[in-house]
Amino acid sequence: MQKEEKQQVATNPSKKKHQMNSEEIEESSPLKETLQQLRKNRMAITGFIIIIFFLILGIFAPILTPYGFEDQDPVNRLMTPSAEHWLGTDDLGRDIFTRIAYGARISLYVGFFAVIGALIFGTLLGICAGYFGRWIDMLISRIFDILLAFPSILLAIAVVAILGSSLENALIAIAIINIPIFGRLVRSKVISLREEEYVLAAKAQGMKNGRIILYHILPNSLAPIIVQATLGFGTAILEAAALGFLGLGAQPPTPEWGKMLADSRDFLQLAPWTLIFPGVSIMLVVLGFNLIGDGLRDALDPRMKN
Repeated sequence: MQKEEKQQVATNPSKKKHQMNSEEIEESSPLKETLQQLRKNRMAITGFIIIIFFLILGIFAPILTPYGFEDQDPVNRLMTPSAEHWLGTDDLGRDIFTRIAYGARISLYVGFFAVIGALIFGTLLGICAGYFGRWIDMLISRIFDILLAFPSILLAIAVVAILGSSLENALIAIAIINIPIFGRLVRSKVISLREEEYVLAAKAQGMKNGRIILYHILPNSLAPIIVQATLGFGTAILEAAALGFLGLGAQPPTPEWGKMLADSRDFLQLAPWTLIFPGVSIMLVVLGFNLIGDGLRDALDPRMKN
């Protein structure tokens, strides 16, 4: 059978050529190449494991712990880690593991929606500035420059001070301060793409600007956007924790990690575990997203592919 197939391919060059083209297309699939690069990157895999762990912890928090995040036990205040309370208790007798598990929900929720909001508005503004240029570019770029002139946490504090202290307002503030980061990234990418031959050819054929942006500009701008979004998740979670620590984010009794640090800072010497575990949780989640972002950047960078 194999001999007959070889003879058929030898006598039918077009079939052989078709098979070779199919193999080349399959091998050169961008998604497949990216996944292969990620599988080879141990740091990226480590990042995925960390984030998946905290996702599971947050989603299944009611199953993983018998306590509620508001449950107080004055008898067992500042209890050291034990079989009953795996990570100990805080100054009100609340189980720290339970609060960290529920806090994972809050941190990932804030990180996700803040980055998605910043991504959407930043991408739209960046495309408009980079594609249309002239006064539109000047106006949007000056707005970005003004926002970036302030330290990010200071600008977030100002926004929360105007809107009021709450988790939702902290989310809005974090989204606002990250808009210019996405906007400038997309703008620079669009400026380089708008002079490409396929874009100029589409314009010459009379294709409308909206279709050019949708079918040519945006798809070719996705790689840096994806990388920045992944890195932005960690940054947003860190900013949310900073606002919570300052009392401008989630309000009691919400088990937000930054707020947990603030509530426990007076017990650093007496009960250090009340600060260590929330702090380590923040560090691990930020590290996980950074490792994934670095892995995606390497996988999507043509210079890193052999």
